[in-house]
Amino acid sequence: MLYVFQLTFCSQQRRNEVYHLLENWGNYSLQLPVDTDQFDWCTFQLEYRDYIDLAKIAQLIPVIGAAVGAIANYQLMAQLGETAMNCYRMRVLGVKRMGS
Repeated sequence: MLYVFQLTFCSQQRRNEVYHLLENWGNYSLQLPVDTDQFDWCTFQLEYRDYIDLAKIAQLIPVIGAAVGAIANYQLMAQLGETAMNCYRMRVLGVKRMGS
């Protein structure tokens, strides 16, 4: 799931890297460490924060902050949902292609 978040909310350079990891997920998942502390949380947090900064800061504006936040959250969730569906499709098609 963290890679789906990265694919959705990161810079284009990081997206390209994550996309290639997800393309070869079967091989990559075998190399993942068991310990979650070895995940690069700093890069994940910085990329995510940089992507949603402006939308979330606008929520702090008195009176209109709630409306801006609702719209921003809706759009961010829509992006995440679309990316998650495409990742699922990529995985299912990859499994079918390997099985054929």
